[in-house]
Amino acid sequence: MIVKKQPTSVAQNPVISEDPIITEAPTFIEEPSVLDAPSEPVGSISVQDPVEETEIPFIIVEHVPGYPGCEKGSNAENRTCMSKKIAKFVQRKFNTDLAIDLGLTGKQKISVVFKIDKNGSIIGVRSRAPHPRLEQEAARVINLLPKMKPGRQRGRAVVVPYSLPIVFQVQN
Repeated sequence: MIVKKQPTSVAQNPVISEDPIITEAPTFIEEPSVLDAPSEPVGSISVQDPVEETEIPFIIVEHVPGYPGCEKGSNAENRTCMSKKIAKFVQRKFNTDLAIDLGLTGKQKISVVFKIDKNGSIIGVRSRAPHPRLEQEAARVINLLPKMKPGRQRGRAVVVPYSLPIVFQVQN
C-alpha cells in the first residue's frame, strides 16, 4: 500500500496586528443574593414544632411506655416487663373457647397492632385473624388494657406503635 503525503499549510510568518480587537464587555444581570437579604437578629427567629403526631417504634423509643408496675428499672428492663405484662393480660382475658365455638382447629394466629398515644391511652387497634370474630375478640381485649405512662423521646411524649402476635392451639 502506497500512501501519498498531502501538502499541509503551515503559517511560516504569523502576522500579529497591532490594533487591539475590541469586544463588548459582558453584562451581568443583578440577582438578589442571600448575602444582600436583610438579616434578622438570631434571637428573633423562632422555630415552630411540627403539628403532626410523632410516632417512634417501640424497639427504639428512648423511654418505653410504662405499663402499671413496670416504671422502675432501665429502659430495657421496662421494655421486657411491659411485653410480659401485656402477654399475661391477653392470656387471662382472651376467650379461646371462641375458636372452638367457631369450629376452628389447630394453631390459631392473630396479629394485633395498636398505638399508645401521648396520654398513655390505647388507640388505633387493628387485628388480623383467620375469622372475623377472633379479630373482634383480639380488639376487645387490647382495648381493655390499662392506661399507661406515655413513651418519651427527647423529653417529649410520643405515640408508640406496638405489635402483638397472639397464638394459641385449639384442642379437639
